[in-house]
Amino acid sequence: MARRSGPAKGKAKVKRTASGKKISYGQKGAKVRPGTAKGDAYCARSYGQMKDHPKAARDPNSPLRLSRKRWRCSGKVSRR
Repeated sequence: MARRSGPAKGKAKVKRTASGKKISYGQKGAKVRPGTAKGDAYCARSYGQMKDHPKAARDPNSPLRLSRKRWRCSGKVSRR
């Protein structure tokens, strides 16, 4: 089975790291509105994921960290 080299289909964002690696994350068509109740709910959920997946929490280019940055998460809340 061949492995895809490009970003995953149906993702909202693709980031290219300094080493040239492409990281795709986010749901296609999802609206990011930091500072809203939806943002707070996402940040609270992803805060738990940071504890469950310490390797992803340490990696600044992981989809988890990139999504939290996009939602402007500070702990369990999303700030404007």
